[in-house]
Amino acid sequence: MSASSLPEFPTPFSRRELLGRAGYGLGAVALGRILSGDGVAAATLKARSGLHFPARTKRVISLFQSGAPSQVDLFDYKPLLNERLGEDLPESVRRGQRLTTMTANQRRWPLAGSPFQFAQHGKSGAWLSELLPHTARVADDLCFVKSMYTEAINHDPAITFLQTGSQMAGRPSLGAWLSYGLGSANKDLPAFVVLITKGQGGQPVYGRLWGSGFLPASHQGVRFRTGKDPVLFLNNPSGISRESRRLLLSRLRELHEASLEATSDPALETRIAQYELAFRMQISVPEVTDFSDEPESTFELYGPDSRKPGSYAANCILARRLVERGVMCVQLFHRGWDQHGNLPNDLRNQCGETDQPSAALVQDLKQRGLLDETLVVWGGEFGRTSYAQGVKERSKFGRDHHPRCFTMWMAGGGIKGGQTYGETDEFGYNVARNRVHIHDLHATMLDLLGIDHEELTYRFQGRDFRLTDVSGKVIDDIIM
Repeated sequence: MSASSLPEFPTPFSRRELLGRAGYGLGAVALGRILSGDGVAAATLKARSGLHFPARTKRVISLFQSGAPSQVDLFDYKPLLNERLGEDLPESVRRGQRLTTMTANQRRWPLAGSPFQFAQHGKSGAWLSELLPHTARVADDLCFVKSMYTEAINHDPAITFLQTGSQMAGRPSLGAWLSYGLGSANKDLPAFVVLITKGQGGQPVYGRLWGSGFLPASHQGVRFRTGKDPVLFLNNPSGISRESRRLLLSRLRELHEASLEATSDPALETRIAQYELAFRMQISVPEVTDFSDEPESTFELYGPDSRKPGSYAANCILARRLVERGVMCVQLFHRGWDQHGNLPNDLRNQCGETDQPSAALVQDLKQRGLLDETLVVWGGEFGRTSYAQGVKERSKFGRDHHPRCFTMWMAGGGIKGGQTYGETDEFGYNVARNRVHIHDLHATMLDLLGIDHEELTYRFQGRDFRLTDVSGKVIDDIIM
């Protein structure tokens, strides 16, 4: 048959449009299932089974300590630093490594041992500072990863890297990737919620840190605030009833569906889903943020700040309430750990605000039977130096940024508790054994959720992107 005799078929859109729209297929299918009558059951099953293989956990709570906690004062016990207090860090240890502008011009880099006492705790014998008495009580539930490292040496790129897998702004956040890959187990709440400690100074946190990047906007995190409006612009304006809002949304949906039929624009599907979710959240959000049904024992467990809306302790309780209701990822941001000076006093204050609530969250999840299916991750964007910054008085010294090694802990969700993974050198300056990169951390978290980090991709601008970029390996030794 000649080319001229081939039958002609109508082409509803050009090849360029076809290729562009095909990339939205997975998101459209997931959205359709979530919005359908059985969407909740389907999403729940998907979250339990994982995307690529059976999952060990269903959800994640990230306790992000913005500003970088000092690992040598909290977790990584280095008695040599006190034995050689005030001596210069040997060049054979520093190896000409990059320093920030805050200490690069110091004449000396004097070793500074921790002013706080350390002791071993639990059957695992984990070393912990006296500043963390509550964390010490749950030590056997935790896995301390002491060999974390990153390339970023300043806060903004380091925080961006930990949240999105890239030092450059604009990539999807971890929670957005999870929403995209696994959907939601509760049609009345977002898959990804963000909580920020109220009134806490320190490094700024931006909406892009929980943004969806180039993923559909429906996967971005939703920030819950304190006060009468936990989610901005969620409540109806004065004089508008819920029935009126429902009628308005129904008519608006009809218009969007008519436009969708004519244009096949996937952005319209996202818009419909967001409007409908917002309407349902008018009921679900006040319920989840109302602590009046919590027993007195809950507030005693989380400490005196737990009754203060927006405090770190109250946000830890809210995180537990959210995951109880099927929220996939909850991200807590707590600022104020950037201690370049007056570290002994400021670090004590920070631990006073966070130690009890962090440990209480692990304990609370465990006693409710939720810890096995909830992964809790605690840590900052990098560590602090084992030498002093601007030391004049022993009681007021500080520590500079240190990306070469730092400590994070993980609990629940398929993680082997009661162990310490990785090791630093005797100066607490370089990783000596079992290095763990940010991409390795992300790969492991995804693996626990039943996701192959190399397979969860999204095509954008001609290439396939993923959270772990082109690297990352799962840390099998810390997984049950």
